Order: sequence, then C-alpha cells, then structure tokens
Amino acid sequence: MAEHTYKQFDAELEGVRSKVLQMGGIVEEQITRAVESLMSGDMQLMDRVIADDHRVNAMEVELDEVCSHIIARRQPAAVDLRLLITVIKTITDLERIGDEAQKIARMAKLIQSAERLHMPRMDLSHVADRAVAMLRQSLDAFARLDVSEAMQVVKQDQTVDDEFRAIMRQLITFMMEDPRTITRALEILFIAKAVERIGDHAKNMAEYVVYMVKGRDVRHTSLEQMEKELLE
Repeated sequence: MAEHTYKQFDAELEGVRSKVLQMGGIVEEQITRAVESLMSGDMQLMDRVIADDHRVNAMEVELDEVCSHIIARRQPAAVDLRLLITVIKTITDLERIGDEAQKIARMAKLIQSAERLHMPRMDLSHVADRAVAMLRQSLDAFARLDVSEAMQVVKQDQTVDDEFRAIMRQLITFMMEDPRTITRALEILFIAKAVERIGDHAKNMAEYVVYMVKGRDVRHTSLEQMEKELLE
C-alpha cells in the first residue's frame, strides 16, 4: 500500500512538471507570434495573441489549485515540497510573460492602425529572440534540473537589460530629432520594455530552478555570490 501511494504521488508530481512545460510552450509561442505580428503588420495574428491570453491564465489557476491540493493531501517535504513551491512561483512568472506578449500585440495593433506613420526605424527582433531563448533555456533547466543551464540564463539577463537601454537611447534621439515620431517611438519603447520584462521573468524562473535543486534562495544575490555559493 505504501509503495502504491508513493508511485501515485510520484505520478502526480510528474504530471505537474509536464503541465508547467506545456504552459511554457504556449507562452513561448505567444511571444513569438506577438513579435512576428509587429514585424509583419498581421492584424489577425495580433488579435489571436490577445484572444489566446485566457488559455495561459486558465492554466495558471488550474496548476495553482493542483499544487495546493497535493500539498494539503500529501504533506510533502524536502525536494518534493521545493518542486511544488517552484512550480507555484514559475507559473506566476509564465502568466506574466503571457501578459507581456499580449501587451506587445496590443501595441503592435496601435502602430498598425496608425498605418505606421512617422515610424522610427527600429528592429526589436534581436532582443526579442534573446528573451525567448532565455525563456526556452529556463524551461529546459527546469525539465532537466540543470543548475548550470539555469546560471547561464541568469548571466544573459544583463545583456537584455543593456540592449533595452541602447534601444531607449536610440528612441530618445529619434524623438529629439523629429517630434512627429514621439507617439510611435513611445509605443516601441513600451514593446521594448515588455521584452525586457520577459527576460526578467525568465531569469526569475532560472533562479527557482537553483532553489529547487540546491535548496538555496539566490534571489537578490549577485552573480559572483551566486556562483560562489553553488560551488560550496
């Protein structure tokens, strides 16, 4: 009976892990579509991203409930409890990434509705690709319990922050040189900020992986201190 109960519990945890990765895949697709719609001007794709946000929200609520029930019924300890705490935190960040994807699609729609008049020449695809890669790598680190890969994501966050600041400086220059670009430039700035926030959430998720595997809370810790702690 004890062995049966343990196997059942193990299956429940595996089901939760699989559902998180499924949610992550949907969110990744949302970001990719949102950025694609911005570049292509595809209004139908923008509307699809906006409309599909409810799927991500529903998955967050469902997983939250499942984790709460498992904790109440199984009273897990040690690594099993850390896994469930990590899942609860991770799905919150995934839901917020979904919100940022929706924000990008909404801004893209505003730009397209204005027929891209006085549009500054700005390509956000590079920084967006980097943020998506961070998300993908965080999910991979979660799936494989890979602390080294999680650390790589944390390191990349600074690069995304630097790229955002560079974009902001360029947009300010455009606005100063031609005030007619101000409205479009601000909309692009909101999109760039949404991409930067996606990178932040991916970094959070990577830090949760470190907590799940090592039992160390490395949030608000410098990269140097984090690496030192993990080597101990």
